[in-house]
Amino acid sequence: MQNVEAPIEEAEAFSYTGTEAIPEEWWTAFDDPDLNKLIDSALTENLNLAATWEQFQAAQAIVRREKSFLWPDIDLAARSAISRPEPDFAGGENFQAGLAAGYELDLWGRIRSGIQAEEFRAEASFYDYQAAAMTLSAEISTTWFQLLTLEKQLELTNQQIETNEEIIRLIRARFTSGQIRAVDILRQQQLLESTRDQKIFFETQLMLLQNRLALLLGRPPQNFTITPENELPELPPLPETGLPLKLIRRRPDVKQAYNFVLAADREMAQAIRSKYPRLSFDLSAQSRSNNYNNLFQDWAYTLAGNLVAPLLYGGRIRAEIDRTEALKNQELYLYGQTVLEAFREVEDALIQEQKQKERIEVLERRLELAQKTNRQLRIEFLNGLSEYLDVLLSLDQEQQLQRDILEAQQTLLEHRITLYRALAGGFETERTDTAEF
Repeated sequence: MQNVEAPIEEAEAFSYTGTEAIPEEWWTAFDDPDLNKLIDSALTENLNLAATWEQFQAAQAIVRREKSFLWPDIDLAARSAISRPEPDFAGGENFQAGLAAGYELDLWGRIRSGIQAEEFRAEASFYDYQAAAMTLSAEISTTWFQLLTLEKQLELTNQQIETNEEIIRLIRARFTSGQIRAVDILRQQQLLESTRDQKIFFETQLMLLQNRLALLLGRPPQNFTITPENELPELPPLPETGLPLKLIRRRPDVKQAYNFVLAADREMAQAIRSKYPRLSFDLSAQSRSNNYNNLFQDWAYTLAGNLVAPLLYGGRIRAEIDRTEALKNQELYLYGQTVLEAFREVEDALIQEQKQKERIEVLERRLELAQKTNRQLRIEFLNGLSEYLDVLLSLDQEQQLQRDILEAQQTLLEHRITLYRALAGGFETERTDTAEF
């Protein structure tokens, strides 16, 4: 079985596309040296990824085990016994040594089909490792940009706290001259406490994200601290999405599902070939002596050939063929579903990124209008033309919009990470250099 087509309709081109090629190590597109170092470290130290690699090593060992059935099995046996003399019998020592070899001739390729099935499963295990490495790099990138955003949120919140404290000092001065009501001071104090509450929330999230990053790096959280000083990177140009057919040829999860189909096909072939006769040979050589020095002088040899053909198994072989055929069809449908999910992930990421850009533009216009409104209301308030409540509400809205824009910029980067993850193929790590198929 050389080629398998997914049982789905032919896919059209994706909704959006760019012109930039995605680098193999896709995270380098953000041009962030600290992020590069974090991912390089995680790819060698993350424990879940290391466990997935050992799973691949186990799959390769199974392949070597199955290949051993193409060679004869040879056993060496030796025996020494001492018998006590009995009436009419002489006692003494007895030495025996022998070799036995057994070999099944793979006439119809049944054994080779089993080997091929395990080879495809081992390759699928390798792509599982690549998919895990892709997931890890995406989690590191997302966590890192969240940390950078929270640092900016804390910086912004501290500025907002200073602004609110300064306003309280100003309106208290106006209160003593009878130009403002006490309730306005209380409302401004409420806004100040609300901003302080936001600061506590951001500080908590920052520490939790540091713990998460430590776990991804394979380190105890209590032993790990990091203080991001970078700015959020600019969004790289939109990458070239390419044709859907190219996508399914490079994604490790799609390759994994494809190899599961091939493995199931080989297992079905193995079940079919179990209907045919099996030819095997047994060779034995044995020597026996009452004296160790004469043990290897005389040998007795036996060569036997066995031909076994299934005749009547009560439908057992037919049922096994039906079972493996059903499993093959199951893997084929799962492969098709994996391909469809890959297409959906790309389309979702493209749409989310495009709409997030539009949302950020709207938020920036709203912030600009809120700042203009806030300045105008302050002038009117100082001239006694508006209530301070209007100033307070406008100030609260402006500060919230500032925080919303930072969060929206982070979300835009996360959508790009999702797009890179959906489009990129596997990449090499220090471990994959030793992979063999």
